This record gives sequence, C-alpha cells and structure tokens, in this order.
Amino acid sequence: MTQPRTYLDFNASAPLRPQAREAMLAALDVAGNASSVHAEGRRARAIVDEARDAVAALVNARASEVVFTSGATESNTWALSGPWERIAFADVEHDSIRAPAALIASKRGCEQIRLPVSLDGTADFKGVAPSANTLLVLQMANNETGVLQDVGAAGRWATENGARLHTDAVQAPGRTPIDFAQMGAHTMSLSAHKIGGPKGVGALVIGAGVALDPIFAGGGQEQRRRAGTENVAAIAGFGAAARAALDDLKAAPRMIALRDELEAAVIAATPQAVVVGRDAPRLCNTSMIALPGASAETAVIKLDLKGIAVSAGSACSSGKVGESHVLRAMGLSSEIAKSAIRVSLGPSTTDQDIAAFVAAWRDIHGGASLAA
Repeated sequence: MTQPRTYLDFNASAPLRPQAREAMLAALDVAGNASSVHAEGRRARAIVDEARDAVAALVNARASEVVFTSGATESNTWALSGPWERIAFADVEHDSIRAPAALIASKRGCEQIRLPVSLDGTADFKGVAPSANTLLVLQMANNETGVLQDVGAAGRWATENGARLHTDAVQAPGRTPIDFAQMGAHTMSLSAHKIGGPKGVGALVIGAGVALDPIFAGGGQEQRRRAGTENVAAIAGFGAAARAALDDLKAAPRMIALRDELEAAVIAATPQAVVVGRDAPRLCNTSMIALPGASAETAVIKLDLKGIAVSAGSACSSGKVGESHVLRAMGLSSEIAKSAIRVSLGPSTTDQDIAAFVAAWRDIHGGASLAA
C-alpha cells in the first residue's frame, strides 16, 4: 500500500487549489490571443483583466499597477535593474535578490550596501545614508524563518529620504495582511505558486508614477511594460488563487495554534531544540527548528521516508551543500545552521498532520543519531 503523505512545505510551493485548476482548464479552451481585437481575443483579454483585478485586491493595489511576469525571480530582477547607484539589502534576502544585486554591481559598478541583521532576523535599514539613487530592498517575510520585516517603517524612511523601496512579498499573501497602497513600497514582487496557483507565473506591482524600464523588448503587452504573449491559463490560475487566498487570512489564528502546538511538542520531546526567530513577529505558518548536533539533510530524508515533506532552507537552494545564508546572516552558530529544518503549514493543514510530524520527529530522534 502507498504510504499516506503529510505535506508541510507550503513555503516551497503550495498545492494547486481546485479553483485555480478549474480556472486554468477553462482558459485553455479560449483560442484567442489577449492582444487580438476579435471576439476570441477579447475573451482572452477579459480573463487576464479579471485575474489582474483579483491579484490587485489581494494586496490592495490598483489593477493598473499589477504587471504579470514569469514569477518572483523575474519580478525581483526587474525591480533591481533600474538605474540605481546603490542597492541596500540584508543577507537574509532570498537568492533572487542577492544574485541579481551582485550581477548588477559587477556589470555597472552599482554599490551594494549590506544591512545589519539582528539575532531575531530583522534588518536595520536606518543607517543607510539618504540618496535619490538608492534602492532599499526589504522582504516582507523570510521564506526560511517566517520572520516579518517592518516594511511600513522602511516605506516611511524611503519616502522621507528620497530613496525607493522594493519588497519581496512572495511568502506573505494569505498569511499576513498586505496593503500596498499604504506601506510606502514603490515595487513589490508576488508569486502564484506560493498561494496555490500554478508555477511559472507571478507579478511585479509597480506603484503609480514609478518609472521602470522594461527588461524585455518586443510587443506592447502588459501595458507596454512586459513584452511577450500572456500565459492566459497560468494568469487565470493566479487570479483564482488570489481570490481564494484572501479567505486564508481567516485561517491564520488556527495556523498559529497548530504551529505553536508543533513547536511545543518538539521542545518537549527534544529540549535542546531551537526554534529560530521564535521571539520575533513571524508568519502564522512557518517554523524553523534546529537540533544542535543533527544534520538537516539527514532529517529531511528520514522524515520523507516516513511520509513527511519538509525542507532544509529554501527550495531554490535544493541540492546545494552548505549552511543557510539566512541563518549565517542572523549570526547563528554553524551547529544551528547545519541542523535547521523548515516546517511550513497551509490552510489545509490538519491536527492529524501535526500529530504525524511530531510522531515522526520523536521516532527519529529517539533512535539513531542524525549526525551526518
């Protein structure tokens, strides 16, 4: 018999929602190009526009500010590709921020400013010297630890000092309220598959009046900001997932209770375990647990064999051997960094899922050592 699976890796990718699947299948039957003026083209355009409205509503932005992309990596690269003299960011940022920042710096000499990070994972941006050509980058929520940054304060700082703010909000929708209109960010990246939409589609929210040159040359799609025929089916799925994700906020208290129950059970079973960022504001669904002396990679494998899906750090770093750059930036010890696994819940997570994880954790740590 096939072993039942317990999926606790929503920060890597959420399962496709039934609403998104239904919307995508319906869109696949629409023959028109969204740029065509005939009836079929207008139908495709209507699907894209309806999805744009839904994504805008999810983050309280104007529909005209939402530009569909291939995902958050493209969105982040686009936001960073402006004519900045300096890009300020912390090393707790995702690699889709760190890598393009390094590439831009090497190609045209843009200065990189590293923001200091506290032990709880929050970044301090207030020491950055004001400049009109500075881009401050601050993620809304960390993908590994779930720690929330004070993006609102960063937006006020940027406004007062003539800088621009970009926020990677990929992990936030459906897990914490988002108000793009009020937070003071100039650009914000989103990804569909983190909220139960399809993989390979995302958005860059570009504030009114923000000039950002396209990174693709071609046709006039996406308000002449992002060339290339729209992936209508994927965008339809993104829109359906966005509508559903608004309701996920109602499940946040339940997810907090499940997360706290899991952490309490882990610490009861293994008192030496450490919950990273436990005392900082965090996403309702995310728990990063380290067991000094253990190997995160081995733990993930053993949990997988017991039917539990979790991660060791970012899914985008899978297959790479090494400590989490996020935990290094936080100043945590190598022993902690090498042993940390991420457990991330979703709106469909049940009490039984938590019980399955706790039972597997106790079984693994009650037996052979997890040391590599």
